[in-house]
Amino acid sequence: MIENSNSCEVLVIGGGPAGSTIAALLAQRGRDVLMVEKSKHPRFHIGESLLPMNMPMFEQLGVAEEIRRIGIVKLGAEFTSPWHGASVMIDFNDAWDNSYPSAYQVRRDEFDEILFKNAVAKGARVIEECKVSSIRFQPGAEALAMAMDKDRQMQCIRAKFVVDASGRDTFLSNHFGMKHRNKKHNSAAIFGHFSGAKRLKGEIEGNISLFWFEHGWFWFIPLADGRTSIGATCWPYYMKTRKTDTTQFLLDTIAMSPPLAERLEDATLASPVTATGNFSYMSERSSGKNYILLGDAFAFIDPVFSSGVFLAMNSAFIGADTVEACLKDPQDAPRALKSFDKVMLQGPRVFSWFIYRVTTPAMRNLLMYKGTESKIRKALISVLIGDVYRTNRYGFWLLMFKVIYYGQSLANPKASLMAWHKRRHSIRVVETGAEG
Repeated sequence: MIENSNSCEVLVIGGGPAGSTIAALLAQRGRDVLMVEKSKHPRFHIGESLLPMNMPMFEQLGVAEEIRRIGIVKLGAEFTSPWHGASVMIDFNDAWDNSYPSAYQVRRDEFDEILFKNAVAKGARVIEECKVSSIRFQPGAEALAMAMDKDRQMQCIRAKFVVDASGRDTFLSNHFGMKHRNKKHNSAAIFGHFSGAKRLKGEIEGNISLFWFEHGWFWFIPLADGRTSIGATCWPYYMKTRKTDTTQFLLDTIAMSPPLAERLEDATLASPVTATGNFSYMSERSSGKNYILLGDAFAFIDPVFSSGVFLAMNSAFIGADTVEACLKDPQDAPRALKSFDKVMLQGPRVFSWFIYRVTTPAMRNLLMYKGTESKIRKALISVLIGDVYRTNRYGFWLLMFKVIYYGQSLANPKASLMAWHKRRHSIRVVETGAEG
């Protein structure tokens, strides 16, 4: 087998939003960046809903206009509950800071390709259809990675610094044996694209809709090409009840939510249906002496608040500063990496508090609240738009939201206890491998 040798300052594993973003930022600073992507753009990916706090990052990358052309405007989020009355619409403009009152829904194949090409335009070298298979970190020396390209030739890549942006492949986390299932939350998903779905009317056509049902929740994400991404995120025990093929299982699951089924009564499936297993996990650490983990390569929780792309890109911006500091002044590396670790934990931690409780009666009641606007609600919406790194600006009101949540839970102990038991049972089923 032929072996080719390559070297770089920074090896980026993965060409998704995190990898392409950090590759562009570092290349723009004059760093020699090599980005290795196992697939070839454009390629399908789920996670089409962006957050308003993505918008300033698009501007900094110089891709805002390209993203605008492929997206449909998202002004807020609709919540529908079978245990409540009419749906509730949350307007992003009501956040604590409404500088960015909207976002986009995008096809990820188009979106990811824009970011990937931007990295190339900024000077990053790329190899597509090349999968990194092993890596060795040599004390006091460069890292040595081995990869197989599309011609089945081995690539030997030497790098001063390694960025793991491999997404759910979690390359370095697996390499170091530090990936652990999230014991506080487990979920699975099944999804597909539909044509002809009934959308919201007028300027809110592009808003995301969330439908709760007995076993979890559904997303409804309108796309600019007329298709709509529909998926169910549910407890893994429910996925284990499947006795049909994935397509029929998704259709049967949709039927459990009459409001969603009504929106899809004239729709047709326009893509293969995909199911994923348990996908909530966390790595023990996000960095080492000459490597960092970005986005999903570090942790993944639950897509209920569309946080995935935002957390990935934000980690890339912070990661670019961290890598630059480590390369420029190795003695400053410990401080830079410590600061990076802190940021990597903060975003998931803020989102997780809500995600762990999104199926509880008290959280549904608060999200479905139809009263007047308040500072507490503004704090909640600030989390929903992705403003999770400036919580000091509205931290008191976010605390008040949590106080109300716990108060509602105590006021309805029977329902809260039943929800707690159901959640505990769901996690126990996953741990024991028992059938639901």
